[in-house]
Amino acid sequence: MGEDFVIPLNGLAAGENIFSWHAGKEFFERFDNSEILDAQFDASAAVEKSGQYIGVDCNVDGHVTVECDRCLENLLIPVHVEIRLSVKYGDGETSDEPADGDREVIFVPSASAELDMSQIIYDYVCLSLPMQRVHLPGGCNPDAVKYIGTRDDSMPDTSDNPFGMLKDLLK
Repeated sequence: MGEDFVIPLNGLAAGENIFSWHAGKEFFERFDNSEILDAQFDASAAVEKSGQYIGVDCNVDGHVTVECDRCLENLLIPVHVEIRLSVKYGDGETSDEPADGDREVIFVPSASAELDMSQIIYDYVCLSLPMQRVHLPGGCNPDAVKYIGTRDDSMPDTSDNPFGMLKDLLK
């Protein structure tokens, strides 16, 4: 997708090769992701080439800004992702080779001269985000919280709840 996150596979020197990138909000805009309001992260990849083996160890560190599910204010979420890949040439459907331990095996076409890491980094960052995105207790906008009828500590008020007394039956 972008030239920023490309690892040239042809002509890659044997041994360890280091690549690093920085990205912001525009990275997620290229994927039409409107949930991420802002972002700042650094990605670094150590690419090990030995004969036919190509291993990629990529670390992504930074943060993204999303809307809080409770108060709709901006919420800063730290991102720390480790990506471990084993790159193989071919279509991937006829391979009988076992997986490389804790590494995800990805296949690139035999004629491919480069590996674009942008989609992989995007997927891993998005998957690292929590399903429920809320501020820590006390962090939500109090004006917004009073209109939705819940306290900010994520525990619903049981005084108006007809099922609130049932929780005492288990004691």
